[in-house]
Amino acid sequence: MSEPLPEAAGVPLAETAGAPLAETAAQIEELDVDAPRVGIVMGSKSDMGAMEAAEKELNERGIRSEVRVMSAHREPEIVAEYAKNAQLRGLRVIIAGAGLSAALPGVVAAHTDLPVIGVPLTSRTSVAGGLDALLSISQMPPGVPVACVGVDNARNAAVLAARILGI
Repeated sequence: MSEPLPEAAGVPLAETAGAPLAETAAQIEELDVDAPRVGIVMGSKSDMGAMEAAEKELNERGIRSEVRVMSAHREPEIVAEYAKNAQLRGLRVIIAGAGLSAALPGVVAAHTDLPVIGVPLTSRTSVAGGLDALLSISQMPPGVPVACVGVDNARNAAVLAARILGI
């Protein structure tokens, strides 16, 4: 067992080799930066119209967000990396819009401890007006929670994200 490193000449312990993860996380939490607090992701550019309501609601509330398009089916590695690194980049909540099999919210939730809000989306090939996506998002397996709002209701996802943030 190695000895813990002493604090070096005013340099916080977390900036030295072997820093405990909890201390590093605490220091990241204290950073006052203009980083986005909410990530908005969707599986296709065609989902942008429906998901713009989330970005608009967050902007009106003064909450910074970032918007990304990534597919859980076509780019699973990109989705996993995004989710794994989200908290380190300053995100505190992720809103994930998806239609049809609606895998994106669940895949994101599988790779992060951040709250994930799923937005079931309709498309021209949806079953029963988006019921397929609604059921896919709301029926996550135990241990992989995803909050779910109504079909095409990205605005409610943003309101919920704001409440989670305590704003």
